[in-house]
Amino acid sequence: MHIYTNPPRKDWEAILTRPSQNFKKIEKIVKPIIKKVKKKGDRALKQFALEYDHAELDKIEVTKAEISKAEKQVSSELKTAIQTAYHNIEAFHTAQREEPIAVQTMPGVMCMRKSVAIQKVGLYIPGGTAPLFSSVLMLGVPAKIAGCKEIVLCSPPNREGKLHPAILYTAKLVGIEKICKVGGAQAIAAMTYGTKTIPKVHKIFGPGNQYVTVAKQIVSQKGVSIDMPAGPSEVAVYADKTANPAFVAADLLSQAEHGADSQVLLVTTEKSLVEKVQKEISKQISMLPRRDFAEAALENSVVCIMKSTKDSIDLLNEYGAEHLIIATEAPREIMDSIVNAGSVFLGHYTPESAGDYASGTNHTLPTNGYAKSYSGVSLDSFVKKITYQEISEEGLSLLGPTIEVMAEAEKLQAHKKAVSLRLAEILSKKPELQKK
Repeated sequence: MHIYTNPPRKDWEAILTRPSQNFKKIEKIVKPIIKKVKKKGDRALKQFALEYDHAELDKIEVTKAEISKAEKQVSSELKTAIQTAYHNIEAFHTAQREEPIAVQTMPGVMCMRKSVAIQKVGLYIPGGTAPLFSSVLMLGVPAKIAGCKEIVLCSPPNREGKLHPAILYTAKLVGIEKICKVGGAQAIAAMTYGTKTIPKVHKIFGPGNQYVTVAKQIVSQKGVSIDMPAGPSEVAVYADKTANPAFVAADLLSQAEHGADSQVLLVTTEKSLVEKVQKEISKQISMLPRRDFAEAALENSVVCIMKSTKDSIDLLNEYGAEHLIIATEAPREIMDSIVNAGSVFLGHYTPESAGDYASGTNHTLPTNGYAKSYSGVSLDSFVKKITYQEISEEGLSLLGPTIEVMAEAEKLQAHKKAVSLRLAEILSKKPELQKK
């Protein structure tokens, strides 16, 4: 990890730079994949499954028999854990429902708004080195609560042409029926354009590798919406003298093990803490099965020893972390000062892993600094807000002249006439409504 002591503000941007990705290089690989899927549909998907996943597929869609078999392969312990997470995530996202609003802005003018579910959504679930069955919960649960009519789940198969049993079990628990063995950029293309097996959707959700990420960005310009721009996972930890070095090291490693392109950031005012955390990292990393990924990620990672709490918070807001852990004695005193973060974890006993799996908040979050302008996935991500208005004769007689003046000023005569014709009819019937 690269260590900086009291870095000047002018250097913050350079110090906090994420590991770079060659978008143009990846785009050159992804675009032909998207084009081929658009043209050849299922045939292209089977060819890519053979080429990239080394799986020869007879059928793309998972059968009921496969789901039943997978359910038996998941241990009762894991089923219980998934069910607990399911109930917590469901409780938190159900609480996010908004009642329709109706406001009379002036007599006879009623304005309304309500949430309407996005009808068709696609969920991408990574399945390679880390099959993220937890993402099935994070995306499927709010999609169901929102009332999405059609939910399609795509995940890459293994060499045997199968999906991880926990992914299938979780999908069944959530109530997702359309599950397809498709990964990578080709899955994103299939959900964008539709194939014989995979229906076209209106919005695509889910994390993925650099090819999936670039594919999502490309298709977002082709008429389909995406949840957010996303990239490699990241965590920032702000720790004071009360922090447990072993906890901090474990939190940093929990993100570093995601992949070589992940990044972790430690911010503190305590130089002695840094040394203790480094020792703990050396001790813990040796026991990790994904040690190589973690070591590579640490090469991209940063420690900033700051002179004050204020400077620390300013630096963290400049970074805009996907996950931010506030490992301090009084985290709630700092909480309101954080304005840029995907999800915040307060106190010494709130590991980021809790949000990844089972506390109830969503783990699909903005990365790469997008937390400055994007929210993580929530119930809102699966709905549209539609506004309505209803104006009575009295209402238009009051509001109409205002609209006429504004339309006239913008030289939009048809806009003005749409009001004037109605006003003339209203006043011919009810001259008492003539504005005084």
